[in-house]
Amino acid sequence: MTRYGMVIDTKKCVGCHVCAMACKTENNLPNDVWWNRIFTDNGGEMGFDMVGGSYPDNLPFGYVPVACQHCENPACVKVCPVGATYKDPETGVVRQDYDKCIGCRMCMSACPYNGVRSFNWEEPAFHMDYAMGSKDVPEHQKHVVEKCTFCYHRTSQGIEPACMHLCVGRARFWGDLDDPNSEVSQLIATRSHKRLLEERGTEPSTYYLV
Repeated sequence: MTRYGMVIDTKKCVGCHVCAMACKTENNLPNDVWWNRIFTDNGGEMGFDMVGGSYPDNLPFGYVPVACQHCENPACVKVCPVGATYKDPETGVVRQDYDKCIGCRMCMSACPYNGVRSFNWEEPAFHMDYAMGSKDVPEHQKHVVEKCTFCYHRTSQGIEPACMHLCVGRARFWGDLDDPNSEVSQLIATRSHKRLLEERGTEPSTYYLV
């Protein structure tokens, strides 16, 4: 079985937010909805794009792009009462069926990765009068939860996700984690890496090279 995953090289990420904009455009996301967010690592209480620590010897700083982690053991899937959140058996991608979603938001409560899912409280609104991005993305609906799909409409056709395609620093890598010869598997095998909240047992499919 194929198990898609992503590797992000934090040493190459420059915090430009192009991946977030590519995601928003490709998936025609409603106003104020972001599936891909860029956080500062060690920014502390100073906020976005600020350095934590003390001058001059302790100023570690970096960027951490965060979206749905497409976990191998997803907490969201376990709690969904109607099967609207499910794990695709052919790709390992955690998907969302808008037509089944009843808006209970149990998946949002169960997911340990805060902010990667959003809920459309109102009818989705857009800055443009026409849809942007791919014609193959599902229509956004009121009172449903949505999130990163690993650009399933692209990857199911053998095309890399939009966030990776436009990454300025070439910090993103995409492929089959179950293929030992894939680029993502080779990077994980040869580079120091981490996954977010590994102690929660969700087995994320996104790896961060450090």
